Amino acid sequence: MNSLFGEAVYLVFTGNYGSGKTEITLNLALESTKQMKTTLVDLDIVNPYFRSGEKAEELRDAGVRMLMPTYAMTTVDIPALPAEIQSVFEIPSDRVIFDVGGDDTGAAALGRYYPSFRVRRKQTKMILVINCMRPLTRTKDEILDLAQRIQNRGRLKIDLIINNTNLADETTTEMIEEGEKIVLECAEALNCIPVITAGNKDLLRKSRLSTPIFPVKRYMKPEWME
Repeated sequence: MNSLFGEAVYLVFTGNYGSGKTEITLNLALESTKQMKTTLVDLDIVNPYFRSGEKAEELRDAGVRMLMPTYAMTTVDIPALPAEIQSVFEIPSDRVIFDVGGDDTGAAALGRYYPSFRVRRKQTKMILVINCMRPLTRTKDEILDLAQRIQNRGRLKIDLIINNTNLADETTTEMIEEGEKIVLECAEALNCIPVITAGNKDLLRKSRLSTPIFPVKRYMKPEWME
C-alpha cells in the first residue's frame, strides 16, 4: 500500500464530501505506522461529520501521532488551527498525512501552510480523491472544475488522483470501472498521472482495471448503515 505513494513524506488528501478521502487517510495512516513514524493531520474545517478526528483514540493507540483543529469534535462551530500543526514541518517524521476539507473553502486552510510546502515540494504529493457516484463529481467537467478550485485555493498542483467510486454496499464492479475511465480522462487533462483505484478488496479484484489498486477497510461506517 505504501509503495503506491513512492518516497513522498507529505501526502495531502483532498476530495469533495462523500469522496471517501477520510477512509483512505485512516487506512493509510494505520498501515504506515506499522513500518514508519506516522502523523495524521485532520485539516478538515468544513465537514463536521466523518472526519479522521473521530478515530483519534484508535489512531493514537496504534502509534499514529494525531493532530486536529483545536475545536474539532466539540460543540464550537468554528475550529482553529493550532500552532502545533506547523511542527510537522520541523519535527522529523517518516510520513505526514493531511486530511483536508474537500472543496475550495477547505483547501484555503491548506494554503495557510503553502510556504512550508513550497520548500518541501519534492517531498509532497497532492492527492485528489474522487467518487463518481457523488454529486458535483459525476462528470469530467465537474471534476476538473473542482480540481481547479482546490488548486487555486490550496496553491498546490494535484499530483495524483484516486478513483474511489462507490455506492457503499450497493457498489458494483461496473461502477468502479466507469469511475476509473472518467478519472483517467481527468488525470490526463490535469497532467497528474498515475491514477490509483481504491475500494472494497473483493470488488477491486473482480474489476477489470488498468490502475494499481488500494484496498480500503471501512472505519467510518455511520450508524444508519449498521
